[in-house]
Amino acid sequence: MKMTGAQMVCESLLREGVDLVFGLPGGAILPLYQTMPEYPQLRHILVRHEQGAAMAADGYYRASGRVGVAFATSGPGATNLITGIACANMDSSAMVCITGQVARASIGKDAFQEGDTTGVTLPVTKHNYLVMKAADIPRVVKEAFHIAKTGRPGPVLIDIPKDVFIEQAEFEYPDEVDLPGYKPTLEGHPTQIKKAAKLINEAKKPVILAGHGVIISRAFDELKDLAEKAEIPVITTLLGLSSFPETHVLSVGMPGMHGVAYASLAIDESDLLISLGARFDDRVTGRISSFAPNAKIIHIDIDPAVIGQNVKTLVPIVGDVRRVLRALNKQVEGASHTEWLDQIEKLRSEHPSLRLPDNTKLTQQFILKQLSDITKGKAIIVTGVGQHQMWAAQLYTFSEPNTMITSGGAGAMGFEVPAAMGAQLARPNEVVWSIAGDGGFQMTMSELATIVENKIPVKFAIMNNNFLGMVRQWQHMFYNDTFYATEYTGNPDFVALAKAFGIMGLRVTDKTQVADAINSANDHDGPVVVDFVVDPEENVYPMIPPGESINELVEAPDQLAAVLEANPDMMPPS
Repeated sequence: MKMTGAQMVCESLLREGVDLVFGLPGGAILPLYQTMPEYPQLRHILVRHEQGAAMAADGYYRASGRVGVAFATSGPGATNLITGIACANMDSSAMVCITGQVARASIGKDAFQEGDTTGVTLPVTKHNYLVMKAADIPRVVKEAFHIAKTGRPGPVLIDIPKDVFIEQAEFEYPDEVDLPGYKPTLEGHPTQIKKAAKLINEAKKPVILAGHGVIISRAFDELKDLAEKAEIPVITTLLGLSSFPETHVLSVGMPGMHGVAYASLAIDESDLLISLGARFDDRVTGRISSFAPNAKIIHIDIDPAVIGQNVKTLVPIVGDVRRVLRALNKQVEGASHTEWLDQIEKLRSEHPSLRLPDNTKLTQQFILKQLSDITKGKAIIVTGVGQHQMWAAQLYTFSEPNTMITSGGAGAMGFEVPAAMGAQLARPNEVVWSIAGDGGFQMTMSELATIVENKIPVKFAIMNNNFLGMVRQWQHMFYNDTFYATEYTGNPDFVALAKAFGIMGLRVTDKTQVADAINSANDHDGPVVVDFVVDPEENVYPMIPPGESINELVEAPDQLAAVLEANPDMMPPS
């Protein structure tokens, strides 16, 4: 059957099970948009900025496990996607972005809104395509979805010239992909699994480090089975939060630069570290040479490139975390590690995660602890990057699987607004709270219009301290309180702003108002913006000073002062 290239795109998306697309039209992609009314099964969410489309598609994937789809036009439309694509690439989110391009005859001639989209996005995509014939569209879309969601997931971009959308050709959708050079390994090698089981059965102080790979592979039950069978405490990375219920007796929390101290110290004292879908990011390890000095390391990951990349691994296993754990659990023996668990509990009691100041100031820690208690750890939490992200990771007790969504690797401010929108659309019957700094919120707050237009009931908690909080913290700690270009003196009235969009707005200035505001937001059937006016001088602890080991963390200002006095040239983290 003959179709235009635009019809082929729509039909191919339907064949891949797509029913939701985020995008913004423009000249080069207009033929595709003009075709979409023929395909009412494809719901289109009109965003206010292409960055919002990419980040919403990312949030949609993370919440649902289904590939997110974003559309943009050529030139600035495509380049506006890039931050969102980079986030997805760093955090292994499956996304397909389709961009318009100038007509084939105009490519390379500096035409209006021309840009080398495939060249610019090459470093931040898993793969990309420039489609020069309409007949290639079905194959390319099939391949793009396969590449995006298999192996280590990631974003794939398809760039289509305007005249290719109009060109007609026979539509033939392939049943299978033919990619001889792309064969992700799913099953772990039996010999390696046997070695890993032996190490686990012999260990006296084992810990599991659960990363994002557990969530991507949906290995929640398998992780729990391993932890309970062998009585192994579970430590979770930032992106691994909500892979294991934090209400469980074996849950230890997040380690690393701003993780809970007892999790980092447990790694430091362990004799076996079982890494599941984690890549040993610098924020987790601290100084590599002294990371987990007494531990043998088992590293399970679907991406062979990350195994051994940062830490020395004794038993590498390439494969899907869920499949590897199913095989591994059959060979792991039941065990009791009472003495080791008691040791970790002692660390927990000596290094509490909650440090509320003894004053009446409204703090982010207080708010996030209240939010966790009121929602019973069952809400979907979406954060940006900064202080609020770290306190959410420390203090929100994630009790349900796959309920933490954040920009981890790229650390993109503004992620929290569109990603929450995507997550809410993916799981419409669940409560979604977007935790935002006042800085990050203002980067993408135009998507409030999208949220209203599409009746998306996200709840926003703005931690309003009139500062770029984490940067201010570094200026305080490392630059003798030289606060430059970090204070917002012209913030809008966020409550009035919310109301201008037609959204319920609340302001909280006192601890006594927090619970009522959270409950009011939860009870409201539409979106809500809560402006929490918080203490600007609150700093995140614990902290691993740059270049130090995870056992050299500091938990209070006086400890950091001593470190800085001994190391006067120490620079802040990147």
